[in-house]
Amino acid sequence: MLLSTLTCFGRRGWLGLLLLWLLAAPAQATHIVGGEMDLQYLSGSEYQLTLTLYFDAVNGQPGALDPDLTASIFEKGSNRRIQDVLLPLLSNTLVQYTDPACSTSSLVTRKLTYTRPLTLSAQDFASPAGYYVAVERCCRNNGISNIVNPGGAAQTFYLEFPPVVGPDGGALRNSTPRIFPPLSDYACRGELFYYDFGGQDADGDSLVYDLVTPLNGFSSTAVPKPDVAFPAPYPPITWSPGLSATNQIPGAPTLSIGRLSGRLEVRPTQLGLFVFGVRCTEYRRGVRLGEARRDFQLKVINCPTNARPKVLMQLPGTKTAYQPGRDTLRLTPGPNRCLTLRFTDPDPASALTFSLRPVNFSAPLPTLSVLKGTVRTPGQPDTVSSQLCFPECINTRGQVFLLDVIVADNGCSLPQRDTVRVAFTSVPAPNGPPQLRTTAALPLRARVGDIITFDLTATDPDNDPLTLTMAGRGFAPAELGASLTVGAGGNPLTGRFRWQVDCRAVDTPRYEFEFTAVATGPCDTRQVVTLVIPVQVDYANQPPALTSSFPPASPDSVTVIRLPIGGIYEASLDGLDADNDALTLSAAGRGFELAAAGMTFTPRNGAGTAAGSFRWVADCEAVRQQGLEVTFTLQEATCRPQLRTRTVRFEVLPPTAGPFLPPNIITPYPKDGLNDVFTLDNARNNLPPDFCDARFANLRVFTRWGNQVYHTTNRSFRWDGGGLPAGPYFYLIEFTNGQKYRGAITIAN
Repeated sequence: MLLSTLTCFGRRGWLGLLLLWLLAAPAQATHIVGGEMDLQYLSGSEYQLTLTLYFDAVNGQPGALDPDLTASIFEKGSNRRIQDVLLPLLSNTLVQYTDPACSTSSLVTRKLTYTRPLTLSAQDFASPAGYYVAVERCCRNNGISNIVNPGGAAQTFYLEFPPVVGPDGGALRNSTPRIFPPLSDYACRGELFYYDFGGQDADGDSLVYDLVTPLNGFSSTAVPKPDVAFPAPYPPITWSPGLSATNQIPGAPTLSIGRLSGRLEVRPTQLGLFVFGVRCTEYRRGVRLGEARRDFQLKVINCPTNARPKVLMQLPGTKTAYQPGRDTLRLTPGPNRCLTLRFTDPDPASALTFSLRPVNFSAPLPTLSVLKGTVRTPGQPDTVSSQLCFPECINTRGQVFLLDVIVADNGCSLPQRDTVRVAFTSVPAPNGPPQLRTTAALPLRARVGDIITFDLTATDPDNDPLTLTMAGRGFAPAELGASLTVGAGGNPLTGRFRWQVDCRAVDTPRYEFEFTAVATGPCDTRQVVTLVIPVQVDYANQPPALTSSFPPASPDSVTVIRLPIGGIYEASLDGLDADNDALTLSAAGRGFELAAAGMTFTPRNGAGTAAGSFRWVADCEAVRQQGLEVTFTLQEATCRPQLRTRTVRFEVLPPTAGPFLPPNIITPYPKDGLNDVFTLDNARNNLPPDFCDARFANLRVFTRWGNQVYHTTNRSFRWDGGGLPAGPYFYLIEFTNGQKYRGAITIAN
């Protein structure tokens, strides 16, 4: 009901509702130290909204510790309310101060975290102007020194974020900066105070910092916790006279923040508790995405003077003090690579810590035997000693390395430190390179089928651990079948090379095998020696020769063998190879099996020579296939084989026959042995002969009216008219291949 009412109100409605709240508000609750919000992308359309509130654990009233707070989201261009999100309290922890021994009982802060996931859909959050989130809460600490009416001043937690849809219509994923570690220190009047207030951004966007006046908003002592936030603009707090956004804490210099670093600096000139505001603006490729704000407090107190500690170092073997910038330590191999350092501090009960920082080198680092100590307490000396030891592994390779030796105390308010920059050179113990020998008799030459073996031996004069490896220059030895078998570790270390040269090696005439022996000395130093062994691969191949007893054929033609049905043809083939490669002779029919066509081929294969016998008994298969083609192939067994082929065509000769001259009349009455019957199977008539699939099928005789009067399947038929009356008759002769002959036969008296 409340949200609906708020949505319908304009500015006058807001003011009227605010008045109603003021009339029915709870009691004042001062507790806010500061805080901020952030919005982190999770996945899809899901985000996590978090509010961090810093609570004054000394002056804050327990009733002001809220179990939840409400964040209101608005469209930035129109101030239209989009939604209100209830954020539950998930954690309540104490802020750890830098040095509790220096802190006071008036500076105790709790960190309260309110958070909840929410959905930002492309339909609801696509406005190019972007959006903002606000949470309103009252009240700030009553003891704040730099604003008017601090106990009645509120805070508006404020965050801006971009739409979830980019200018190109695609998804715009963004996490706002997670800014500012909690300020866990106080400042001393008259001393420079600095603190790293820089934030982090999950997207790697650019962050720019500036100081701003904290926002007060519309909550008050009468309505310290509104049900929802009002839309912007939010009234700011009121600075005390003489102060402003650029002069928030009285100081010389006043409070400032690094534009890109987020580093706070101030030398305060007045005691008190001072609130300040920082804004972090986020940019991506020069485009502003949004901003996050934080309010916080800095307490300024009177601090005791803290003197600087000192570090003293003597040159090795002398009582002379080391002079930074003038002396250089020259470390040589040997057992004594340590120096004595002495640390002192004029202040009583100083707790000192010692550390090292390399300036122009990295590991390995020297070590300190003692990392901390206390001076000038009852029963304690005025100095602490520590041994600075340089490991043997440091090798400056002729350069001068710089090392800072740092001592820091725990004095209030800010620790003091002293640094001595030590220049040194270091030479490691001498270490000789390994040696690598081989039994290979160079130059090495091989043919396909040869086996190459030789041994390698690696030794190291310092007895350092050895490794032995093999590589190919421009090739992988394993892909050629070459291997290196290394024996058990030791000094010497042996290996056996073996390579059976096969066809994989014929593409390159020369192979260079690179063998590397590595000796790993002290401090992980590596000494390397390499041995290259070339192998020449000799390979040449002459094509085999194929001869046969078949008649010769012109280059563009195929030899043709023609036989009558039942005819027999035999031929021989011979193969010869000058390289004595294994030869194989074969024969294959084009689209048919040899045996199905009356053909046989018997090869006799061997090394350098091959022979074969071919035989064909002509049958009807050659007629059905309209000729048979057989390819004879001679193939050699070598790396780059060359084939020799011979193709021969086989055809069957059809039988010869004269012109078909059937009779056209018979005189069976009376039977006198002269022209008594109708017959065709004789030399005089030349009925086409039976040939494979073209065979005599039948004869039919018909009357002039189409009535069949005679039928026979006998090629040698003899028809005497069958007692039929004289007159014309018609006959039809059919062969099995569909061929037909028609004619007339007359029976005469």
